[in-house]
Amino acid sequence: MSTNSQRIVVTGVSRGLGRAMSEGFIAAGHVVLGCARSAKGIAELRGLYGPPHRFDVVDVSRDEEVRAWAAAVLAEGPPPDRLINNAALINRNARLWEVPAEEFSQVIDVNIKGVAHVIRHFVPAMVARGRGVIVNFSSYWGRSVAAEVAPYCATKWAVEGLTAALAAELPSGLAAVALNPGVIDTDMLRSCLGDGAAEYLDPVSWARSAVPFILSLGPEHNGQQLTVPGQ
Repeated sequence: MSTNSQRIVVTGVSRGLGRAMSEGFIAAGHVVLGCARSAKGIAELRGLYGPPHRFDVVDVSRDEEVRAWAAAVLAEGPPPDRLINNAALINRNARLWEVPAEEFSQVIDVNIKGVAHVIRHFVPAMVARGRGVIVNFSSYWGRSVAAEVAPYCATKWAVEGLTAALAAELPSGLAAVALNPGVIDTDMLRSCLGDGAAEYLDPVSWARSAVPFILSLGPEHNGQQLTVPGQ
């Protein structure tokens, strides 16, 4: 690894944007410390990328799992230079009153509580070191809305507010940004648009601009609402 190599924590690495980002960071010479709920996806990543990269099966909605994962990651090296909260769920298309309570809770637990759990267990070490960038993935639907995805919209609006408040709490040298990745042809988008999602960029093509953009973020961006260029 290069002497300029960064340690980058990424959640939701098993597919979609998380997988594409992780592979982009690795190709650029950085160390990825990732997690996802999919045991199969994590096994694939472990088979492709050995140490110093690390991939673990973690459900970010469970605070105790995040705590154990963060402790293991921090025991192996310095705090992350970048902490990327990417993991998220979307509800099945339905009017708000038709979304089952359990499904609504699952979206909240991953998309809001999961972000908070990861911040809770990694950011203190970043604060102690005095540098680092926290990137919380938002969405166009964190700044606008659409019918039949109200639970998802609610969580992404929450991520925007949570990130702005976190930015006000961070000491000099750190940054927290809410990042809208754009509209990408992922399984999540296909759950909403079906085959219409094919009109949009695939994750690997998206990562070609997203990875260098995320790597360019620094303390001067603290509190900003950003969108990946070209989206």
